[in-house]
Amino acid sequence: MQNLRHRVLSERCASKWLRVHSALTLFFLIAPILAIVPLSFNKGAYFSYPMQGFSLHWYAQALGSSDWQRALGNSIGIGAAATLISTCLGTLAALGLSRANFPYRSIIMPLLISPMIIPIVVVAAGFYLIFAPLGLVNTYTGVVLAHAALGTPFVVITVTASLLSFDQSLLRAAASLGAAPWTTFRRVTLPLIMPAVATGSVFAFATSFDEVIVILFVGGPNQTTVPRQMWSGIRDQIDPSILAVATMLILFAVALFTSINWLRGRAAGAAVA
Repeated sequence: MQNLRHRVLSERCASKWLRVHSALTLFFLIAPILAIVPLSFNKGAYFSYPMQGFSLHWYAQALGSSDWQRALGNSIGIGAAATLISTCLGTLAALGLSRANFPYRSIIMPLLISPMIIPIVVVAAGFYLIFAPLGLVNTYTGVVLAHAALGTPFVVITVTASLLSFDQSLLRAAASLGAAPWTTFRRVTLPLIMPAVATGSVFAFATSFDEVIVILFVGGPNQTTVPRQMWSGIRDQIDPSILAVATMLILFAVALFTSINWLRGRAAGAAVA
């Protein structure tokens, strides 16, 4: 009986310590982010506490600025185009890599996800060296292609993970019923892996929307995105509207990852079904 009480007490202490440790870790991770949010409502023009009052002036300045509006339009347009390319290429690559008899898979897979592993400065310099002779530097085409290359690995990983648990007997059943390969893909494979494809697309869009190093190498003044506009605002002049934009980006990131969790739940439900 005494041993049982000792075990119960130990489990309770361990559970409380785990909660405290998790709370401290979470606070350590999000404290720098949460510190930005109150300052975005600061009436003064300084990036420091204590605040000088409450004001929405910096939000109005950011939303009404033509520079920020152009940057937001570029981020959305470039991100949408890059995501479309990443989704198509990544899904096709995942379909090929998921085949058991695919040759040189152990070599091709690391090459496909290398943009996630190699330092982004090295990747950006490589894009510049390749795109400059082709005349793609300071063009929307070059920026979209570069962002698509950065987002494709996320689609490959998510779709490949979904295909590893895919029931191949469904494809054989469709073929036995006379379905063509394209019909089988459109009516059987694609609906089942669609949550994974959508998840990879969200990651690809978030990668493009958040990227700043590549845009500094490949993009020009006409291709200024929100992160590059924030970079310019910090480097050239201290613009407090950056804090308002940063707060809105935090909310945007929360919405994106909420949608990712929802899509993961859909994917898990499809896998169980």
